[in-house]
Amino acid sequence: MIIRNSKIDILQPSAFSLQPKQPASSKGFTLIELSVVVFLIGLMLLIAVPKVRDTMFSDGLKTTVNHLAGTARELRSDAVRNQVDYILHLDLDNNLIWTYSADMTPEARNEMKKRAFKLREEVKILDVYLFGKEKITDGEALIMFSRKDYMHPAVVHLAQKDQRFTLVFEPFLSSVRIYDKFINFQAE
Repeated sequence: MIIRNSKIDILQPSAFSLQPKQPASSKGFTLIELSVVVFLIGLMLLIAVPKVRDTMFSDGLKTTVNHLAGTARELRSDAVRNQVDYILHLDLDNNLIWTYSADMTPEARNEMKKRAFKLREEVKILDVYLFGKEKITDGEALIMFSRKDYMHPAVVHLAQKDQRFTLVFEPFLSSVRIYDKFINFQAE
């Protein structure tokens, strides 16, 4: 505290006291305040960062089905536009999906494989049936998209726990037919 006199300022010792002016218990945040702040930050992250939202709330099987259907549409249009055949490569053993064009070098294909779409651990590619060939249950399967606007007919079965999806790649249709159950198209 400073006492001002007419000509001299006199400092009182109480001005330099280390004693708190308020009790220590009132200087922090309450648990409710902290909880509200953490909740708001989490809510903002879910809205602003889609990858966090997708990781927490998406179904791995439906994500894979949508990825395959979208990739097929994209490859078909790219093949016609660029006049180059494209290949959709499915690795059943490692649960990888990647694409490349038929005119790529082996080094470029390996680079595309390094950037492959990795299926979630719980999602499996059960089998791939290429019409006119044996059903593929392990190894790798290739589905070709021609520059002449058709694709090799194929059926892909995906599974997650007790849930099954069947994707039918038809040669002259622009979209992939999707069924939310296992359908066997192989000729007996």
